[in-house]
Amino acid sequence: LDLLTRALPRPGQAPPPQIVQSKGSRGLRLAGATATALSFPASQIFTNCDHFPAEFSLVATFKIPRLRQKRNEYIFSVLEEGSDLLLLGLRLSENQQGQLWFDVQRKVLFICDGFTWMTLLHNQERLDYVEDYQDLYTNSETFDIEVFSIKSEGLFMAAANRDAHPGSGIYKWTDGSFHLFQNISTREARAWKHFSIDDKDFLVVANSREVEPELSVIYRWSRQRRRFVRHQTLETHSALDWEAFRIHNHSFLVVANHRQDSNHNIHSVIYRWNPNTKLFEVNQTLSTSGAYDWEFFSIGPYHFLVVANTFDGRTTIINSRIYIWMNGCFQTFQDIPTVGATDWEWFQIDGRFFLAVANSQMVPDRGPSVYSINSTVYELNTLTQTFIRFQDILTHSAVDWEFFTVGGDKFLVVGNSHDGVSYSLNSVIYRWQGYEGFVPVHSLPTFGCKDFEHFNTDGRSFLVYSSATSRLSKVFKLKTY
Repeated sequence: LDLLTRALPRPGQAPPPQIVQSKGSRGLRLAGATATALSFPASQIFTNCDHFPAEFSLVATFKIPRLRQKRNEYIFSVLEEGSDLLLLGLRLSENQQGQLWFDVQRKVLFICDGFTWMTLLHNQERLDYVEDYQDLYTNSETFDIEVFSIKSEGLFMAAANRDAHPGSGIYKWTDGSFHLFQNISTREARAWKHFSIDDKDFLVVANSREVEPELSVIYRWSRQRRRFVRHQTLETHSALDWEAFRIHNHSFLVVANHRQDSNHNIHSVIYRWNPNTKLFEVNQTLSTSGAYDWEFFSIGPYHFLVVANTFDGRTTIINSRIYIWMNGCFQTFQDIPTVGATDWEWFQIDGRFFLAVANSQMVPDRGPSVYSINSTVYELNTLTQTFIRFQDILTHSAVDWEFFTVGGDKFLVVGNSHDGVSYSLNSVIYRWQGYEGFVPVHSLPTFGCKDFEHFNTDGRSFLVYSSATSRLSKVFKLKTY
């Protein structure tokens, strides 16, 4: 869409445009342009939308030396097709200093300071209750879900499914719900991770089936085919998780290798992206014990990786380890005692830094396994520069923590999967209440829960959970007031 061609007057109809400079900015003076010369059908720019989008942005710079007294000018307007009915207008007018504007939909009051509209009052949303929104039947039992967006395409969800055929499903959010978009052949997929490099989108899957060779696969989004296509394979060992991160403009992947044959004490691997070959290469190996999950986070200029070690071949009562990036590699920062750790969740609240671990089961050297045990939230002590215990929360074979916000409120939801008797349990949403820590506020009936993901779309908030014992996953809508 060439707006300049539309704006320029035809030869001989008006003075030719002049290049002018004003306060360091250079532009064209269009002396002969008319208001209708820049009009165009919306379908020419919103080529992938069947309907006019709820949100969009166009960037342009205008300099108008003066306006007529008591006259408003629309520098951008949206008209109803086939009529002159104004649907949306961006108005340029004389100084509106001191005027108020109330956004009814967002419930925000603005005031003009002479240059911009400043927020005066903002009524933040509060979580009221959780509503059952969508039953999502996946190809087979689902061990992990990854919600992500692709520019100009929309919102997607990748499900890590157990069965090799038809494999794992990629779902797209269409007309207010998830619908199957693509099947990808996987081998007992345990996790997906989405990441971007140089404006290109990738998905990496952790395949855990023990066949030779054991390969996990990186897929790349093809803009031409509008599908994910195979990009690279990497040798892994009962892989359970991938984490993607960037340090100093370099892209990395780290895999959680759970075990090799019956040996749980093996190496997990960090890969680094080679911009010349467009492939990942081995960068560093780290000793892990039944690695289940990786979490990357940064505090100021410092970068960290924490691994959830689950089992060392004898017991689940072992240390998980936090690493810090120093001198071009990760080095041990702190060991934390965990009990069958399956997940770490990093978050911050009001300048405070937290790590929550999901402890799944106590398997001692001798005796029965215990599933109802404490999972723990740790807080960074800036004086000792270590993470210390902040709060213990009773969980039932916890497999996942998910941190999210609604308005100004902070929440943690835990996925409870098993209590030693049943897989039908309540997973719980906890709200941050300052000195009290996290307090339970909502219980969600789940069956064999394996993973929770929070996402926002269409101006609404949702939670989706996957089941490792059933094809049924669920989307919950977070109702606010």
